[in-house]
Amino acid sequence: MSGPVVIVRSVAALRAQVSAWRKDGLTVALVPTMGALHAGHLSLVKRGLELADCCVASVFVNPTQFGPNEDFARYPRQEELDAAALASAGCHVLFAPDVAEMYPDGFATTVSVSGVSEGLCGAVRPGHFAGVATVVTKLLLQCLPDIALFGEKDYQQLAVIRRFARDLDIPVRIEGVPTLREDDGLAMSSRNAYMTPDQRAIAPWLFRALTGIADGLRAGAKAADLCPMAISGLLKAGFDSVDYIEVRDAASLAPAESLDRPLRILAAARLGKTRLIDNIGVEP
Repeated sequence: MSGPVVIVRSVAALRAQVSAWRKDGLTVALVPTMGALHAGHLSLVKRGLELADCCVASVFVNPTQFGPNEDFARYPRQEELDAAALASAGCHVLFAPDVAEMYPDGFATTVSVSGVSEGLCGAVRPGHFAGVATVVTKLLLQCLPDIALFGEKDYQQLAVIRRFARDLDIPVRIEGVPTLREDDGLAMSSRNAYMTPDQRAIAPWLFRALTGIADGLRAGAKAADLCPMAISGLLKAGFDSVDYIEVRDAASLAPAESLDRPLRILAAARLGKTRLIDNIGVEP
């Protein structure tokens, strides 16, 4: 695609564009984001264009998924750079609503998902997944794409979205896209920009901890032994704290001990004010 991406700011304009595509018999992919786009986000756009004719990316820093002491105010906002990046990836439309468009006066509805939202990030960030589920439900209904794409780096979020899309009969295919990593293994994230050079040098130990647990599970060790050792290793490497490192069933996110089915190893840890999350899959 050549030329700038088309920016729309209202639900009505978004729906008009999607309707025009539908009249031409075209299929539509949606990539919801909070902006500060990096190569990981653009991989979602590229995958969307492999699976559909047209692609919409949304950029909306959603206030309802941030806690009172989290980084909503300082979360990076760079619409001009994001629009240029989306154009380079072939995205057709950038949906960039403001808060009043997404949450008009009198807005009073929340989508909450039990089960997969509990524990892990759900335990550390109360209300976070209700904010995610509500805004993504709105985006899916505003656009009604054929497919919506989300990164596997936010694996618990992906599980939450798959759950409510099934439960609410939202007619959209939810596609997870593998995590993109830097050369040293660090998962790409908009929040990586917060780190100092010293913190950035420590950060890849998170991925190394996950791969170490995976190797241990393949060798027959138990999660109850492996995870505490990994937490200790991260603290020794220079992490300030570890929210969790856990082994879960890849489908249900129920706790798991040994490699008798597909598993997901998930972690969240903090370097200064930066909270890093990551996960990897491991197969029996």
